[in-house]
Amino acid sequence: MTFELPQLDYEYNALEPHIDALTMEIHHSKHHAGYTSKLNAAIEGTELESKSIEELMMEHSDDPAIRNNGGGFWNHSLFWKTMSPANGGQPSGDFSNAIVEAFGSLEEMKNQFSNAAMTRFGSGWAWLCVANGSLSICSTANQDNPLMTGEGVPILGVDVWEHAYYKKFGPARGEYISSWWNVINWDYVSECFVNAH
Repeated sequence: MTFELPQLDYEYNALEPHIDALTMEIHHSKHHAGYTSKLNAAIEGTELESKSIEELMMEHSDDPAIRNNGGGFWNHSLFWKTMSPANGGQPSGDFSNAIVEAFGSLEEMKNQFSNAAMTRFGSGWAWLCVANGSLSICSTANQDNPLMTGEGVPILGVDVWEHAYYKKFGPARGEYISSWWNVINWDYVSECFVNAH
């Protein structure tokens, strides 16, 4: 299996003013493309070519090339899908109920998630996960994700590598995270929640 860089469902400038077009273009066409090609190079000609990306994450993350590049491929593939120019709205149904059950309110979930993103030292991600049927928040370093660590199935993640925000926000990671909440595709995150059960 050769992994392909996923096409976005929107143009690079579609998330303006929250995520700028130049960052989107570099992030997708250079960073994500780089992880994709290096992942393919790492598995080429091996029995790992027949594995899904999730299998690689859960079973072969002890290999640094797969951990770093497979993680970069998977993490960004989720990241793009959980954002949309047709943003707005709120979580609903079972997903909304699960948020209230786990955190008390959507605002409290966002506060805890943003804190996880802000306190991740250096490069990494913050995640909203489904674990044992309920929601939890964690963060990981570099391109690691909770599939590798067994902390759950990620359904929403924010990239806090500097390449995700420095062009627009400079060192103001908190402003980037606050702005990012405005482009969340809650319908897609809800689908991920249902599929993670």
